[in-house]
Amino acid sequence: MTTYAALLRGINVGGSKKLPMADLRTLMTGLGLDDVRTYLQSGQAVFSSAHGDEESLAADLTAAIEQRFGFPVGVIVRDHAYLKAIAEACPFPAADLEPKQLHVTYFSAQAGPERYAEIDPAAYAPEEFRLGDRALYLYAPDGLGRSKLAEALSRPRVTKGLIATTRNWNTVVNLVGMTQG
Repeated sequence: MTTYAALLRGINVGGSKKLPMADLRTLMTGLGLDDVRTYLQSGQAVFSSAHGDEESLAADLTAAIEQRFGFPVGVIVRDHAYLKAIAEACPFPAADLEPKQLHVTYFSAQAGPERYAEIDPAAYAPEEFRLGDRALYLYAPDGLGRSKLAEALSRPRVTKGLIATTRNWNTVVNLVGMTQG
């Protein structure tokens, strides 16, 4: 059995794409996933499975959500080892920052530096970003809601062809703990 986190993009935000967590847990259990738990209302679920891999599990969950709820949702599935490695590889001093200042954007595939070539990092200082393994780390000292850099990094031409979903540092750390097994 492997323990995974499913990261759902853009649900229960601003009154659209309503997906109650109890319904999500029921749906996932119906797919044969074990030990299903959700975290917060914004689209994190932890589960165990002896079958499949991250991509096939994400595809199955994506299809089941659209069939059951009637709208598409981008889903990224990652295992505990990956989530732990992302937290450990943080290029910013996470222990010295407030959790609202540090975020990780998880990608469905690797995003190379060429995607960000048009973004001038100096124009957004003191905000900063760094690329990781299928992830982007964002330091936004005034929080994500006020971040001009976050806005630039999430433009459709930058994220084209990827599922991209962002989590604050508290969620990053909690998902590592929840998937520890």
